[in-house]
Amino acid sequence: MLLRGGSEAINSNIAVADTVSKAAYEAGLPEGSIQFIRDTSREGAIELMRLSGYIDVLIPRGGQALIKSVVKNATVPVIETGIGNCHTYLDDSAAPDMAREIALNAKVTRPSVCNAMETLLVHEEFAKAHLKEIADALKEHGVALRGCKRSLELAHGIEEASEEDWTCEYYDLILAVKVVNNLDEAIDHINKYGTKHSECIVTKDYEAAERFLNEVDAAVVYVNASTRFTDGEEFGFGAEIGISTQKLHARGPMGLFELTSVKYVVRGNGQIR
Repeated sequence: MLLRGGSEAINSNIAVADTVSKAAYEAGLPEGSIQFIRDTSREGAIELMRLSGYIDVLIPRGGQALIKSVVKNATVPVIETGIGNCHTYLDDSAAPDMAREIALNAKVTRPSVCNAMETLLVHEEFAKAHLKEIADALKEHGVALRGCKRSLELAHGIEEASEEDWTCEYYDLILAVKVVNNLDEAIDHINKYGTKHSECIVTKDYEAAERFLNEVDAAVVYVNASTRFTDGEEFGFGAEIGISTQKLHARGPMGLFELTSVKYVVRGNGQIR
């Protein structure tokens, strides 16, 4: 396993990698099975991405720019991870208290991680009765809101959103808010702007929940639970390698199993085909 990090944390990375490599050897792995690349140059990174025949797979961990660069330049197979433009949709039948608590948890607990909510979608009937209360709760936690024109009419202190806000992964206490006519519009919005990471519906309606689960294209889809649960440790996988947003060969939180391969062993006594 090869590890590589950026120049801003090179000394910390060297210390961590040396410790992990030593521990792996003491646990019985071959010496040198975990190595750290100290070169932090862009040229070195691109050369690494093109070592077909030497490297089996690349797993980039970082922001959108890094992942796009790896996908563009690599000739080695890549597992795309981490970009999380995650949505929470509050259906017209959602329980108000549950909707508020899930929205708060999904946004404010750790806004800089990939499973944090970036856009809140609200059914128009639920919005008329409860958007102001939820917006006020978010603002009390320091969240800046950027919303559609209808959301501005229903709650105070919301800045008008631009098209860019529907695509943005803020990594910050900023949230886009959109009032939608129905479940169809919510699903269409998610499938247009989402990054296939984690999506949530809050509802009491079983049929709405099932449609959401079946029609939203994402690695993890939730009914009445925060997107913040998308995590290898929370899923019981132990140490997380990454969260894959592609469909093959791995999707969603990845543990050690996703780094394993298969060898078929066939023993015979003279069989022919």
